[in-house]
Amino acid sequence: MPIATLLLIVDVALIVHAAKTGRFQPWGYIILVLPGIGALVYIVVELLPEWLGSYKGQVAQRTVARAVNPGRRYRELTDQLAIVDTIANRTALAEECLALGRFEEASFHYAAILAQPLGDEPQFLLGKARAQLGLGQSAAAIATLDELLRRWPNFHSPDGHLLYAIALEEAGSNDEALASYADVGRYFPGAEPRVRQAQLLQRLGREAEAKAVAQEVVRGLSRAPAHVRRNQRQWLASAKRLVRD
Repeated sequence: MPIATLLLIVDVALIVHAAKTGRFQPWGYIILVLPGIGALVYIVVELLPEWLGSYKGQVAQRTVARAVNPGRRYRELTDQLAIVDTIANRTALAEECLALGRFEEASFHYAAILAQPLGDEPQFLLGKARAQLGLGQSAAAIATLDELLRRWPNFHSPDGHLLYAIALEEAGSNDEALASYADVGRYFPGAEPRVRQAQLLQRLGREAEAKAVAQEVVRGLSRAPAHVRRNQRQWLASAKRLVRD
């Protein structure tokens, strides 16, 4: 790959990362104005401190690496599984498949994990449901999550609760989805459930209710610390659009 093309890919990946993490100003402009050099400064000043040990930094590192070379980690994990077929290796590959949108393969891996004596764990059923929802199998995802709750009634997962609400919506169970969004929105660490609730209300023609929920999100995030607003910028922007519409 020519160096110029590689630099362009890196610049674009870092600009997208800066925008998603609320750092587009000034970093997006710096990277645009100073190709290559701006990216290097951004990595040294913003990313390296995160990458040195923090979980969030490791996630950011994988995000940038995936943007530059989407298949590299997938190939590495596939090779590791071929060498040693363990639950840990298969889980890592299944999670990477979900991140890449390879839902059929992710579903296969989670089925293989759940079939093993030590693979009978709720988080693997949750992964299976994610893969099913990615394949458009909302009814199957609901059944998987119902099975999870039946077998582990004390299992608590905000992400799983949100996934259940999304599956209900995609299955056309709108009233149940609205109730589930409202329930998970009370404790979910983010605005996504309430924004999804407002969006569904709007699609159902319940404009006043949609705006009321969206306005509550906007008011709440406007009083939140700056780092919270950065992390929730996508959902804040969606809530503001709902209020304006």
